[in-house]
Amino acid sequence: MSVRVAVVYYSATGNVYRLARAVAEGAEGQGAEVRLRRVPELAPDSAIDANPEWRTHVDATKDQVVEATLDDLEWATAYAFGSPTRYGNVTAQLKQFIDQTGGLWQAGAFHNKPVTSFTSALNRHGGQESTILSMNNVFYHWGCVIVPPGYTDPLLFEAGGNPYGTGWPSGGGEGPDEATLAAARYQGRHLADIAARLQG
Repeated sequence: MSVRVAVVYYSATGNVYRLARAVAEGAEGQGAEVRLRRVPELAPDSAIDANPEWRTHVDATKDQVVEATLDDLEWATAYAFGSPTRYGNVTAQLKQFIDQTGGLWQAGAFHNKPVTSFTSALNRHGGQESTILSMNNVFYHWGCVIVPPGYTDPLLFEAGGNPYGTGWPSGGGEGPDEATLAAARYQGRHLADIAARLQG
């Protein structure tokens, strides 16, 4: 059986989207089949229009990235989830999607599947680790095998040394730098490698 990775994310202004693409590239580079999926936007147009970067990103990706469905989760043998930090927690958009998975959870669809997560926050200490940990709470309930990057490659230190999952402090106004994107690609490769090992 080939490794099938669903990279499911929410991104407002594009930072988590860039990380998600890098995670997907890493998994593909390891030979996995990948579906890159965005969860539906829940914010009203008035909120989106108040932030030009948000509006630009929504318009740029609405036809480029397919919306996630529960079928994508059932199809996958491994998962990568990404969310911006909202008060040290996941966004409402990603949480709303996850809250629809009760039927799959009851059917055991998630048991023993590897999963990893990544995030972005305004500041380096703006809740990135707690956001990843809050996503992990879902994965414990699902019965997944959580796959953090840990300190398993020197390139992770160049990206800030986060053992929980790739994170980007976006307060400088720039998108993720190359060191961070390299860490995200590594995280995707690592996930696909662990998924292949679990399949035997």
